[in-house]
Amino acid sequence: MTGDRKRLVSVFETTGSVSAMAYALLIASNTGNEILGFMLLLVSALLFAAWAVIDRRWAFLILQFFYATSAIIGLVRWS
Repeated sequence: MTGDRKRLVSVFETTGSVSAMAYALLIASNTGNEILGFMLLLVSALLFAAWAVIDRRWAFLILQFFYATSAIIGLVRWS
């Protein structure tokens, strides 16, 4: 993997992880921030999906499709 790809993977991995943690805390806190939480879940899933494509991790990509779908359902139901 080239240096540019490694940097992209690192950015996607870190940002996706932080977004997922923030999503989990917002949803678990039950403070009325569900829309923001589900938006962060969608961002996280998209970042992880990009990482999966770069790294050719197809099972992980399928998992991100599930998470993105869950985020969209959450956004629709809570809006």
